[in-house]
Order: sequence, then C-alpha cells, then structure tokens
Amino acid sequence: MRGSSWVTLGTTLCTAAALGLALPHGAVAAPADCSYTPSTYRPTLTYGDTGPAVEQAQCLSNVWGGEPPKLALDGVFDSAMVKKIEWIQGCHGLPPSGVIEGRTWHVLYRPALDCYDPYKGEVPSAAIDSHNTPSH
Repeated sequence: MRGSSWVTLGTTLCTAAALGLALPHGAVAAPADCSYTPSTYRPTLTYGDTGPAVEQAQCLSNVWGGEPPKLALDGVFDSAMVKKIEWIQGCHGLPPSGVIEGRTWHVLYRPALDCYDPYKGEVPSAAIDSHNTPSH
C-alpha cells in the first residue's frame, strides 16, 4: 500500500507540473519602483485627474511597453495617457474607455504576458522574471 501511495503522489505532482506549464502565467505584481501609492489604493481615474494615483498608473503602464510610448511620470492624466490606457484595456479584452477603474487597475498590476510589448532596447526585469521562472 505504501508503494502505491508514492506512485499516486508522484503521478499527481507530475500532472500538476505539466498543467502548470501548459497554462498561461500572469506577470508579477508591480515593480518596486512603482510605489507612488499602496497597491490597494485604486481610485477611478479619468482624463484631467492629477496626483500620486495617476503617477502610479503611469509607472505601471510604462513597465509593460506598448503604444503610445512611455508616459511622463508627472501625475497628470493627459491625452497620451488616455491612449495608453485604451491600448492596455483593448489588449486585455476590456472596453477601451480610457478610464482606470477596478478591472483596469487589476491588469495594470497583473498584465497578461501576451500584452507585454517592450520598448525598443528595454526588457523590464519583471517580464524577464516571469518568463524565466524555473519549472520543477
């Protein structure tokens, strides 16, 4: 009986490992340099808003690349930021409203790796870490 328990455990672990490799993995949470506000502070943000929460959203959106190019970390929700947020929302299957709310905050902190689009010459460490996580 003891031998079959080990076989069952081994089979279960191998199956779990195989399934883990087949499923898409989310990216890591916000990098340490995006610390303008606590990650639990997620107000609704729209064009014209200003402040640390806007800076947090700008920083998070810059980590994952894409279009339009990097946003200035100035805490001002301007037209370039609207376009960037619409791109992020569209890539994640959200309606491209340009408004940052609960679901958009979620993808800013945990973007789908399929949406990762590095800026020329840059590869954020968070993206490297999520792609090179050793599997056992």
